Amino acid sequence: MIEIEGLVHRYGDTAAVDGVTLSLADGEYVVLAGPNGSGKSTLVRHLNALLEPDEGEVRVDGVPAHEDPVAARTAVGMTFQDPRDGFVAATVRADVTFGPENLGLPRDEIERRADAALAAVNLDGRGDERIDALSGGERTRVAVAGALAMEPDHLVLDEPFAGLDWPARRELLARLDDLVAGGTGVLVVTHDLRDHLERADRVVVLRDGRVALDAPPERARDRLAEFDVRPP
Repeated sequence: MIEIEGLVHRYGDTAAVDGVTLSLADGEYVVLAGPNGSGKSTLVRHLNALLEPDEGEVRVDGVPAHEDPVAARTAVGMTFQDPRDGFVAATVRADVTFGPENLGLPRDEIERRADAALAAVNLDGRGDERIDALSGGERTRVAVAGALAMEPDHLVLDEPFAGLDWPARRELLARLDDLVAGGTGVLVVTHDLRDHLERADRVVVLRDGRVALDAPPERARDRLAEFDVRPP
């Protein structure tokens, strides 16, 4: 369970996140939408203590994230809107195995996780390729594989489908379905709600750093345009 209570984050005098309160349950598929500048990326970077609140608190399984960032980052896997922000190695497989290695897992478990994660994003057999030689969509897939390999309790994906062709998008969606069925919470930050409303439990819309809408997809669909979010 992730609990966000009264979260405020400021850049100078501007509140990018302004008093957000939300909870994200295990096994829940949540879509986070909103226009550019609404605070989406700032909000999600608090979920595994990449940012610290100016006010309020984020708790991961009851523990304040900023008090135990290692536990938060183990429990909450994340990809970034620009996948280059998260890469730590030069080649595909080295980057995907980095997280499990730092958990101190046995080598065979690390390799099992890497194989499954790369298969989930259609990158089987490409582990030795250099990341800087990949296309933008392929880099996104590497970043997602790295997060999947951690097998976190919650997976947060910031615009994960940017640059993906349909086969890669379909494979990733199928993997997300499997994760949710197995009890993993999924939070997808996106401008493109295609294929998400049909599987989401909730749609949360931010505007000006505040929650403007938090509703099941069947109730949210007809209100998205009010908040400058394009309906699918």
